[in-house]
Amino acid sequence: MILVLSPAKALDYQTPPTTARFTQPDFLDDAAELIEVLRERSPAQVAELMSLSDALASLNVARYASWSRPFTPDNAKQAVLAFNGDVYEGLDAASLSEADLAWAQDHLRILSGLYGVLRPLDLMQAYRLEMGTKLATARGRNLYAFWGERITAALDRLLAGEEAAGRERVLLNLASDEYFKSVQRKKLAGRVVTPVFEDWKGGRYKIISFYAKRARGLMSRFVIRQRIDEVEALKGFDRAGYAFAAAASDADTLVFRRREE
Repeated sequence: MILVLSPAKALDYQTPPTTARFTQPDFLDDAAELIEVLRERSPAQVAELMSLSDALASLNVARYASWSRPFTPDNAKQAVLAFNGDVYEGLDAASLSEADLAWAQDHLRILSGLYGVLRPLDLMQAYRLEMGTKLATARGRNLYAFWGERITAALDRLLAGEEAAGRERVLLNLASDEYFKSVQRKKLAGRVVTPVFEDWKGGRYKIISFYAKRARGLMSRFVIRQRIDEVEALKGFDRAGYAFAAAASDADTLVFRRREE
């Protein structure tokens, strides 16, 4: 089973990493190409492009200017420890063991507007570039065009490895719609399973973004800690009060519901 997550806007480069192990991103040349495009933009242009405040735009223009290779522990941090949003609070990668991180390194991927696909221990320099950004490049009018089939091909190679190991080719989609659109599902040779997390509110079950994001991180942690490689085992997820809702689910959409009395 291969898991995919979205990145987070919030970053933590102050807390020391909990592991000395690191790897290099596979698509650094592509990232460098995007950085060169971004360096041509003024703070005002970045603010308009990404709907940012002037302060955030200036911060990210400075990040693009200082982005440089090679990536080392002195100028970068492991991706799964650098991201610091709701999903990553649920994942709590800093408390994972070295064995957990090693398993995650083989099975978890983070989709990224700048880096394409990141392994948990890939070093990453700070950035802001959401996948839905309409940044025009020589490859097309937005980042979906820029990445093309690259992300899909990378995931497909991982799924082929799962098959070679005697496991089903399953991609567990724990990413947002914005990021999973970068995966060309029709060209992906494998089964895509998407968990949905719903809370009872206003007399019905609905997806509440804050809770759903954290639940994606909790499920990622559940899969990593339990070394889950079969879809059926996912139904045992029971963190934070969620429980599998069989009647609301189908083969490839697993619904988990929580109702606090």
